[in-house]
Amino acid sequence: MSVDKFADNGGEHPQCLQIVVRCVNINLVMEIPFKKSRRGITLKVRVEPKSSKRGISGPLGDSIKVKVHAPPVGGAANEELIEILSKELGIRKSDIQIVRGSSSRDKIVEIAGRDAGPLIL
Repeated sequence: MSVDKFADNGGEHPQCLQIVVRCVNINLVMEIPFKKSRRGITLKVRVEPKSSKRGISGPLGDSIKVKVHAPPVGGAANEELIEILSKELGIRKSDIQIVRGSSSRDKIVEIAGRDAGPLIL
């Protein structure tokens, strides 16, 4: 499974982004609500620490669920979250910041320098 595209959904729901995930020959589309911020956009993320799997597992209500191997100790899970989002979405780690929820499973993540326009990988 790999993330193929992270883009505006074409104006149908202007406050949702779409992540198109490729699984073999099937494309799965996840619509993720976002908010504009001064630096870019913010997304809600639900983290599952100490997971046997690693990566974006899909939408969960108005957020995305991300599984990490690291335990929630000393910021290890947060560092792995940023690493996963950077790799899967094709964004530099320095452009991703946890703005709320650093000690919680539910987080608000800001992606700097981005708007609702397409992010093609």
